[in-house]
Amino acid sequence: QGQLVESGGGLVQPGGSLRLSCASSASLSLFYAMDWYRQAPGKQREFVARALREGAPHYADFVQGRFTASSDFAKNTVFLQMNNLEPDDTAVYYCHTESWPAIWGPGTQVTVSS
Repeated sequence: QGQLVESGGGLVQPGGSLRLSCASSASLSLFYAMDWYRQAPGKQREFVARALREGAPHYADFVQGRFTASSDFAKNTVFLQMNNLEPDDTAVYYCHTESWPAIWGPGTQVTVSS
């Protein structure tokens, strides 16, 4: 059974930055892509970013150049660098892979507030 564990969330002021991590129990080389999603209170889970095994990352339109998805294959970890955070970015952030469709980690809470 695979496992994904997110970390790095916290409370940050508007305009601040956070770096989220997602540790995989399996080698990242097994996955075509690793995705980041988020879910705000009272809202559906939404796609944020995709880090591909090969090729440039993909992002949701609302990211607007503020986030960067990356991978460290040696550590089996993917990252989401988030800059210029806004209150609307407040959510629980999850990583996910289509290779393990039923597996979701516990998520990491990001709160953007002054």
